[in-house]
Amino acid sequence: MDLKPVQLSPDEELPPLDPLCAVFRRHLKAVGQKYTPERAHILDTLIRMDDLFEAEQLQQQLKREGRRISKATVYRTIKLLEDAGILQKILYEADQAHFQLTYGRRPREILVRLDTKQVISIEIPELAAIRERVCREHGLRAASHRFMIYATGL
Repeated sequence: MDLKPVQLSPDEELPPLDPLCAVFRRHLKAVGQKYTPERAHILDTLIRMDDLFEAEQLQQQLKREGRRISKATVYRTIKLLEDAGILQKILYEADQAHFQLTYGRRPREILVRLDTKQVISIEIPELAAIRERVCREHGLRAASHRFMIYATGL
């Protein structure tokens, strides 16, 4: 996927992007998959959740909404959404992953407390400049970034 770099100050809004369903449809077509009603429901549900989530939480929310979607479909769709650049995986432990919606959102720097599993959004304004400099030095153009710190209490 060809994402264009976004240079914004912290108080600016992101420019309009393609709707998530269109981005997802293009990715699915590129990898020979179909945009099924189940995948559409999963995408719609996670957009409404609009927070960090686990696959199990997503499946439980779908069930509460009366959607009967298998665990395998949820996990496969999450992987496809991640590959499409729509979701970002945040690992707490080797066997536990949380995800967040990232497409069209300002990159977030995150501090993850391994002892409490608390996720704290942090701001490092100079990180965008470092990202741009590093990419420029390698003849590249930055599309986005992800910066996470994993820590425990003292």
